[in-house]
Amino acid sequence: MPETSVIVRTFNEEKHLPALFAALDRQAYRDFEVILVDSGSYDRTRDIATEWGVHKLIRISSHDFTFGYSLNKGIEAGSGRFIAMCSAHTVPVDGDWLENLVRPLRDNDDVAMVYGRQVGVASSKFAEAEDFERVFGPTPREDRKGSFAVNNANSAMPRRLWEITPFDDALPGLEDIALAQYWVERSWRVLYEPSAVLSHIHEETWPQVQRRYYREAVAARRSSVIGRRHIPAILAKESGRTIADCLQALAPKDNPAAQRLPLAARWPEILRFRIRKTLGTIRGLIEPHPMETQEEREQALFNRMNRVVQVKGPGKVALEVVDIPDLKPGDVLIRVAHVAVCATDLEIRDGTLGFYHNGMADFPIVPGHEFSGRVAAVGVAVEDFAEGEPVVAECIQSCGTCDECRAGNFIGCADRSELGVMRRDGAYGDYVVVPSRFLHKVPDGMDLRRAALTEPLAVVHKGLRRLSTVLDDGPKNCAVIGSGPLGHLCSKALAGRGHKVTAFDRNPKRRALFDGTGIATAEDLSSLRDYQVIVEITGDPEVLDRALHDSPANCSLLLLGLPYGKRAFSFEAVAAYDKTVTGSVGSTAEDFEAAIALLPDLDLDEYFKCPMALADFEAAWKTSQTGEVLKVILDVASEDRS
Repeated sequence: MPETSVIVRTFNEEKHLPALFAALDRQAYRDFEVILVDSGSYDRTRDIATEWGVHKLIRISSHDFTFGYSLNKGIEAGSGRFIAMCSAHTVPVDGDWLENLVRPLRDNDDVAMVYGRQVGVASSKFAEAEDFERVFGPTPREDRKGSFAVNNANSAMPRRLWEITPFDDALPGLEDIALAQYWVERSWRVLYEPSAVLSHIHEETWPQVQRRYYREAVAARRSSVIGRRHIPAILAKESGRTIADCLQALAPKDNPAAQRLPLAARWPEILRFRIRKTLGTIRGLIEPHPMETQEEREQALFNRMNRVVQVKGPGKVALEVVDIPDLKPGDVLIRVAHVAVCATDLEIRDGTLGFYHNGMADFPIVPGHEFSGRVAAVGVAVEDFAEGEPVVAECIQSCGTCDECRAGNFIGCADRSELGVMRRDGAYGDYVVVPSRFLHKVPDGMDLRRAALTEPLAVVHKGLRRLSTVLDDGPKNCAVIGSGPLGHLCSKALAGRGHKVTAFDRNPKRRALFDGTGIATAEDLSSLRDYQVIVEITGDPEVLDRALHDSPANCSLLLLGLPYGKRAFSFEAVAAYDKTVTGSVGSTAEDFEAAIALLPDLDLDEYFKCPMALADFEAAWKTSQTGEVLKVILDVASEDRS
């Protein structure tokens, strides 16, 4: 039986959790177990905990979470006579942290709680790093009634006292101070031990900062630590600290945030932090019925952060951090693994896509419809998908109930949305929400970068399916005009069906990609009369005009390119020569399943030669426009990179 149980509370802590576990591995004191209590993480938190070999992993619902409840569940599962607690986004600074934290409990029979020092890091807000130094300085002390600073981000207590009085699981915070106050009133001691040092990492948006101090104020009010009468003193204290911080910014000494911020940036950040902290605190003290509903509690308690590339208007694009939307019944939250750059993404950026001119689409929008990922969480009534399953999603998402949908004409649905194109945010982000009926599982063994090509391959499959009466009637001589990402897929799909294929493109590098494949290439369109099937993918009206006029009699033409623009044209070139012109856009569930089945059979290595990070999306867009690479794929979730 270990002497100490270390309790770690988690919710989406994949970024910093490995550093915490590595620091625990470096502790000189080894008589401890690690118990992780997870409150519904949908990132890799639990996977990381398992990889590091935590002794016990306890899962609770985010609906049940409070800080006290999660700690109580972890302590209940532990067996140590001492309980040590640390936040999942903290990192002990040396190998003596845990020994220094529990030693006062071992040496003193009258100590109810011990808490250690917390220091900031370079990513800390400058003012918060100053607060850490004010509250958790280098001098040992004993907390007295009315001046508690004990904090469960870095604390320890005897298990026998917790068995008598556990943490208050009704409080939304400050459960540590409430319990310390209880024991001090009964003549027990609470000690501050500055030699037990850890870095406390808060990487919050400004609204998240405000929410944190709001919930702490609500907890302080409910436990009678402070109330509305203290507001003048709080205003005075925060005003004084603002002045002190601004002066300290001139000569910051050991403030780690000074490494990140030049002098001119320190003062604005100090002011924003103090304002947000004060606003959150005052709201928590004066709001009539704070955090009463489940939705209000979860909004205050959880930071559901999602990096997204958001297009706010033509040419107005930024990588931002937003909250993940709540899941509706039937929705699935997907952790994006890879998202491929498509020409449509660039049209959205430039504001040239037709939907943004005819009123069907509005900014802002998160682009990205060619992607793959893993299920992170499921909404109510979702039974066909489970956490961790690899999936892809259809782009065109129709209502399913109108006359067009019932007839199978999903592209004709007036209420449809298109993922990352109109009415629904796409996959240029860490997470994307998709209704489960538009999801498709991919085989467990498939590389998720390859799976990100399901959508464009499904588009190709639908187009070829519309020519099935021709293509299924024996091998044909086929021309594919345009050898970009979609044209390359189309050429290989046709060749895989046994047809003779010539790929046309002006770019010699794209033509060279077919060397050794058995697919012929050409630059000049003068030979179009030799082909029974022509697939036009460039969207160039001049090229379309050549294809319509120069193709032979009884030719079948498939138009996959957009947009073609307006052009005067006589239909005699079609009608008088028995030609068939078929348009195709998007894909259906049938095409997605066919594409998933076909992906392993195609040589697609050229698509994977230019991986880039989500944060480099602007460079990715520029690269994709050069024609130097076939495809740019943004790697979002590192664990799925090949």
